[in-house]
Amino acid sequence: MIEAGSADVGSADVGSTEGVPGAGKAPPDPRRWWALGALVIGLLVVGLDTTIINVAMPTMSDQLGATTGDLQWIADSYIVVFAAGMLPAGLIGDRYGRRRFLLVGLGVFAAGSVVGALVGSVGGVIAARALMGVGGAFIMPLSLSILPSLFPPAERAKAISIWAASTALGIPLGPILGGWLLEHFWWGSVFLINIPVVALALLVCGFLLPTSRTTSDAPRIDVGVIGCAVAGLTLLVFAVIEAPDRGWGDPRVLVMFAAGALLVAGVVLREVRAQRPMIDFGLFRDRNFLWATIATLIPSFAMAGVLFLVPQRFQGVDGYNAFGTGLRLLPMLLGLFVTSLASNRLAPRFGHKVVIPAGLFVLGGGLLMGATGSADDGYGWTAAWLTVTGLGVGLSLVPSMDAVMANLAPERTGMGSALVQTLRQVAGAFGVAILGSVLASAYVDRIDTSGRSAQVADTARDSLGGAVKVATHTGDGTLLDSAHAAFVHGMDVALLICAGSALVVGVAVAIFLPRRTDSTRAPATPSPELGESGHDREGATLLP
Repeated sequence: MIEAGSADVGSADVGSTEGVPGAGKAPPDPRRWWALGALVIGLLVVGLDTTIINVAMPTMSDQLGATTGDLQWIADSYIVVFAAGMLPAGLIGDRYGRRRFLLVGLGVFAAGSVVGALVGSVGGVIAARALMGVGGAFIMPLSLSILPSLFPPAERAKAISIWAASTALGIPLGPILGGWLLEHFWWGSVFLINIPVVALALLVCGFLLPTSRTTSDAPRIDVGVIGCAVAGLTLLVFAVIEAPDRGWGDPRVLVMFAAGALLVAGVVLREVRAQRPMIDFGLFRDRNFLWATIATLIPSFAMAGVLFLVPQRFQGVDGYNAFGTGLRLLPMLLGLFVTSLASNRLAPRFGHKVVIPAGLFVLGGGLLMGATGSADDGYGWTAAWLTVTGLGVGLSLVPSMDAVMANLAPERTGMGSALVQTLRQVAGAFGVAILGSVLASAYVDRIDTSGRSAQVADTARDSLGGAVKVATHTGDGTLLDSAHAAFVHGMDVALLICAGSALVVGVAVAIFLPRRTDSTRAPATPSPELGESGHDREGATLLP
């Protein structure tokens, strides 16, 4: 196990005391890259579970008797708990140990996977997915917050690029692996596949990761604040998820939005006025942190939208199965990998102020390419714009995350990364909800159901899947062509919104993001609690 001195450390450079008066300089531990590999294994299950469950839903519907509403809850229970749980998870990790609670998160995720595979009821699967969401809420922010304790600033961008690429790796692997499993095993296998991966992650993380927590300046955990934050975020995310089905003007949706907003506003006011806030919203007063955080939200919004829209086109318009859909998402992953790994060289050379807007412009360009599509396009054009989109995501997201982490003090890395990851998750939920509503409205306006019976027309207008089903059953090729064209039109409008968002934010970041980040500034004066040399009471180095 890598030891960061004789005590736990925060977001410091393990083995490095550069810039601290009176301190020497030791080389970083050579095993740090193996430790990063351990984190990658743990992150793989989070990305994998994002999409693999979608493949199993038709089978679960048949074998468990799940309704459409039940299937929505199976998917959404994970998303809501995951989004709402990251902030308290980061705070707990800061205070009681990041590695310790990362391992706890992996264990909880594994327990939820076992429950999901063994239960035989819809309610049991929903509960299992919620439990997995609790585990994922610890895995995602704490894995990121550990990176600064492993890598010096010169290597941090490269480490974050690998971290970001690994979070995306499981997304296309979900349909590929899930499709193969369902061809050979029962639906519970999509849960059990997590067990060997988590077991390996627990083993290597336990041996390779450093103990990492704040020893002197972590705020106390305020259960009331955590409860209000979790409840508020849960209501907001749930309202966003429900709005496309119930309608944005539905009274229940409006009540959830209002209640969630009041709870979140109350938390913000409470923490802004607190002398030692548990959630430091003062971070947003730093323009580096503010605009770097905003820049992370747009790729998350766009990725969620693309992953919601494109698989539906592949299956409903182009006729591919789940396995084929996963394979055809690989160009986007390839583009993301290329720029994720290249950005750690580009950002130090050109600066975040140049690289992040450039990535957002590339992202916007790829989405604009996608917005010109038609139902007759071959896969080659789709692969081209997916590749450009992936290039833009990697080139914008990784430097943005690096800029965020560069502005976090050691004792706040868990909370800060959890705050940003929570906002990213909410942005993704908004992306699915908003773009789903746009798609549905454009589809209904464009599809031609004239001359059909009321039952056929209602089914066709309800969804692309419904239109394909009735058109195939009745042999109505004209209705099928109209449904395909209407869906692609709605997808084009949604991608146009994504592209416009990326381009507008790219311009804003180019204007308002400062030219220098905290990673380029001299170390701050050590806290009196740490002593004049910048060491904690046990001698581990802590650098802001």
